[in-house]
Amino acid sequence: MSENAPGTGWFDQATAADQARSAELEAVTQKILFSRVMFLVGVTCAFTALGAFIGRDLSPGTAIIFWLVALGMILASGFIKKQSGALGMSLLFAVGLVLGLAVGPTLNYYVAVNGSEVLYQAAGATALFIGAFGAWGYATRRDLAPYVRFFFWALIGLIVFGVVMIFVQIPQGQLIWAILGLVIFAFWTAFDFQRLKRSNTGNVAVPIALGIFLDIFNVFLFFLQIFGGGGSSR
Repeated sequence: MSENAPGTGWFDQATAADQARSAELEAVTQKILFSRVMFLVGVTCAFTALGAFIGRDLSPGTAIIFWLVALGMILASGFIKKQSGALGMSLLFAVGLVLGLAVGPTLNYYVAVNGSEVLYQAAGATALFIGAFGAWGYATRRDLAPYVRFFFWALIGLIVFGVVMIFVQIPQGQLIWAILGLVIFAFWTAFDFQRLKRSNTGNVAVPIALGIFLDIFNVFLFFLQIFGGGGSSR
């Protein structure tokens, strides 16, 4: 059929209109998903702050129990089929609350040694860090998925390094650990925001919100480690 055949122009116009409507619908869906995820992250952070306030005077042993409970809840979240339903959101908020209870004594210790300004410094640096790498991950066209395996094992290595430091005194070990953690979570932050950008269904809102929340939580602790000098007095 020639380019000027009857009906061809109408068909092309209809196809272009359908594509435009599809792109517009995808953009609206993406905005709704982004807003929902950020709302869930914000509420979860609020629960963490509440938990930290409630648990500021807990004993170290009790804090460890809450760390283990939080880990179990995070692992359990992967087995929920409807993760964005009421159960999934409840578990997300519960994770934030329990992690707050777990970290409460640590925050209280840093404030007692360094003053409350260390929390504001860590929070401000975290906001800039997440904003920068989150924006890059959201905007970049480079597929970050091929790097996931490497950074997964890098995260495992960081955990092992942290365990080793419990038993072995390493000069500037806490600072090195925090800097390496920031490098690793720079990737995870970018990757989670790229997942958000490429998702087009509300069913992934809770899992992505959990990922971004954990990025924020860990980055905050790394900056707290840096600004607080490992909890040592000035």
